[in-house]
Amino acid sequence: MTTVPEKVFEPYTKELPQTGPSQNVPLLDLTTQYTTIAKEIREALDRVVESQRFILGPEVEELEKEIAKYCRCGHAIGVSSGSDAILVSLMALGVGAGDEVITTPFTFFATVGSILRVGGRPVFADIEPDTFNIDPRHVERLISRRTRAILPVHLFGQCAEMDPLLDISKRTGIPIIEDAAQAIGAQYKGRAAGSMGSVGCFSFFPSKNLGGFGDGGMVTTNDGELAEKIRILRNQGAEPKYFHKVLGGNFRLDALQAAVLRVKLGHLDTWSEKRRANADYYTSRFAQDGRTGAYVTPPLVKQDRHVFNQYVIQAKHRDELKKYLEGCGIGSEIYYPKCLHQQDCVVERLGVSDRFPVSERASRNVLALPIYPELTDAQKDYVLSRIAEFYERSC
Repeated sequence: MTTVPEKVFEPYTKELPQTGPSQNVPLLDLTTQYTTIAKEIREALDRVVESQRFILGPEVEELEKEIAKYCRCGHAIGVSSGSDAILVSLMALGVGAGDEVITTPFTFFATVGSILRVGGRPVFADIEPDTFNIDPRHVERLISRRTRAILPVHLFGQCAEMDPLLDISKRTGIPIIEDAAQAIGAQYKGRAAGSMGSVGCFSFFPSKNLGGFGDGGMVTTNDGELAEKIRILRNQGAEPKYFHKVLGGNFRLDALQAAVLRVKLGHLDTWSEKRRANADYYTSRFAQDGRTGAYVTPPLVKQDRHVFNQYVIQAKHRDELKKYLEGCGIGSEIYYPKCLHQQDCVVERLGVSDRFPVSERASRNVLALPIYPELTDAQKDYVLSRIAEFYERSC
């Protein structure tokens, strides 16, 4: 495994320099994207309005077929959000009170929140320092007789190291739930994100590479029996209507979201390639610019196809850099400023856990830069020049 040596980031003590003339480079620009597909979107929405079928129905069924094909899976089940995709997957696999689920402490809260909601106990494995994804070597050590699932996250659009995890799953019979919320279209050794474990979970939150006009999600699987169980659970556990043998929830995807997503799915690969090209642009420029090389570590592309839901650097004086970029009109974000094992509601339920030094170091250093497909070369150059300017003036 390629590793990135830890940089010693001394405390920032200098006065923040003043910025020059600014442009506006948001972290994400959905308005520009919408203008390119507005006609297609409006036609799709009109189709749903005219049908007056708003919950599940033909639009959702067609989207499910298209996502299953795209993700190379036998089945796809539309649900109400990425969070609910994880939740209903845990329910379908029978994870309940006291059961352990091994996952990462460095990701969005929904991953651990879903485990807690079914009464499970998250068991954390630290991450790889270069990809921020769960370290399979740590997972191996955490397997116990109470382990009921392994929940890796394909963070920021790059698949986790799946072969070792799949080997663990095969040897132990413990299912893998892929949290692919940020990684639709990503690949690992020719295999699509969401197609490798027992189930894959996707989010269609507007900021995702494939984003709707609100919340939405999808579960993918190659297990027909499990797919049917998830379909029943997403609709209050009813099969047939008004007959409830199991306790489910209201996890249904609405048709308006499905219609929007069907339009956007046709553009997804083009958008993903533009994200990849933008990432290559940033990374090559960082490598060429000795002024920032000592202060910025760009993300490592380790797997076949990283789709860059986020472009996340590790930066010296991260908080001050973020503030400086904001003053220059450049959007950035910290994903994630506090690890999951440190969150108040997790500590309240689990107590103070072990420390996870790689995850904690990442939370202190990471910063996401604009990477959306419509980003221009001029905007990327502006971002890069302001970062270089910050370090020239401050360090």
